Amino acid sequence: MMKTNRKFLLVMFTLLFVSLAACEKSTDESNASPDIDEESTETSSNTDKPGSEGNNANSENDNTDSESNSSIKNEETSVNTKEKEDEVSLKEDYLKKLDETKIEMDYLRQNPTDSSTYAMKNAEGQRFDVWDGLLNEVYGVLQGQLSPEEMNKLREEQRAWIKHRDSTALEASEKYKGGTQEQLEYTTVLNNLTEERCFELVEVYMK
Repeated sequence: MMKTNRKFLLVMFTLLFVSLAACEKSTDESNASPDIDEESTETSSNTDKPGSEGNNANSENDNTDSESNSSIKNEETSVNTKEKEDEVSLKEDYLKKLDETKIEMDYLRQNPTDSSTYAMKNAEGQRFDVWDGLLNEVYGVLQGQLSPEEMNKLREEQRAWIKHRDSTALEASEKYKGGTQEQLEYTTVLNNLTEERCFELVEVYMK
């Protein structure tokens, strides 16, 4: 009887031990699963990051290129605009200079030192020096602005104009041929045409 009880207890103890061992193994496997999932998740997350950084880097490069191109275009536009402003201001400056000179020369003509023919001739002589000097100055500016083809064309035109101016002044003075007014009329017409030519060159040719 005692032997039977011992065998029974031994069998029960063995079954209990096996049962406990099986439970512990099941528990360990259950606990191991979350660790695997976490590692898998971290790996997946880390794999995504480089791609994301790469996309951001490309985006930043694109933005940098776009900003650089935009900056270059703005600089070119600024330069072109400045050149145009310089050209416009030069033309405006000369028109203003001619207007101021005309006011001064008209005053000189209308207010000679006295009413003698000599005084009037002297005033017209001063006017000619001023207008002829401005004509040469404007012509020099145009030489720097116009193309060789344009300048050649203007040079021929200017030569023809000088002949026309001189012949017109001579023809006008012949009404007073031999008189005290002859030289005065010649210089007066010469001045009028030279003044007109100064304005014409600036308005038509200067840029």
